[in-house]
Amino acid sequence: MVKVLVVEDEREIAAQVAKYIIREGYRPIVLNSGEMVIETVKEELPDIILLDVMLPVKDGVQCCKEIREFSDIPIIMLTAKKTENDRISGLQAGVDDYVCKPFSAKELMLRIQAILKRSGIVNNQETTGLKLDKNGFFLKFNNKETKLTNLEFSLLNLLMQKPGRIYSREQIIELAYKNERDISDRAIDSHIKNIRKKVRSLNIENNIIETTYGAGFRYVPIS
Repeated sequence: MVKVLVVEDEREIAAQVAKYIIREGYRPIVLNSGEMVIETVKEELPDIILLDVMLPVKDGVQCCKEIREFSDIPIIMLTAKKTENDRISGLQAGVDDYVCKPFSAKELMLRIQAILKRSGIVNNQETTGLKLDKNGFFLKFNNKETKLTNLEFSLLNLLMQKPGRIYSREQIIELAYKNERDISDRAIDSHIKNIRKKVRSLNIENNIIETTYGAGFRYVPIS
């Protein structure tokens, strides 16, 4: 399911936006200040972020700059400021689109959908028949399933969030194993080897985890 992080200090606006996001079949994650934005992005790995400019603790522009240090997740800036300089500041910080308040919820959803489509962000777990069951750490395909370890699940879940995106070993350790202290590059290679073996046990011939030598690994959806 597509995850949308909504960072908006006006709770009524945040609630209305979340309601429309749910209607589209997406999952909203709502924050009302900039304090926990970076931690939430790293933990939840949202597919797109709606980021208000004026936020308590840390403003939207600063949040955007910090996100861009480690991620290219699409960001739509929400703001009551309409001057050219304000828009330029947001664009320079790395936002993908700019929506001025007051805005139409329908227009906002169309912009979200356009960016998701442009970015190639789709729910490949549903469209390919390959699914991750978070309750039991199972990987399922058609009528078959295989059990993953906690660490294997975390790694595959990270890769499947962004099909085609290459993650280095360092990024995998940072994003998938942030609470693990003893994960090494060799451990990452071992987990990927085991995942590939379990994928083959589901009668999937495709190599869904592709190695890009010198760069890292990426998830390739079943064609």
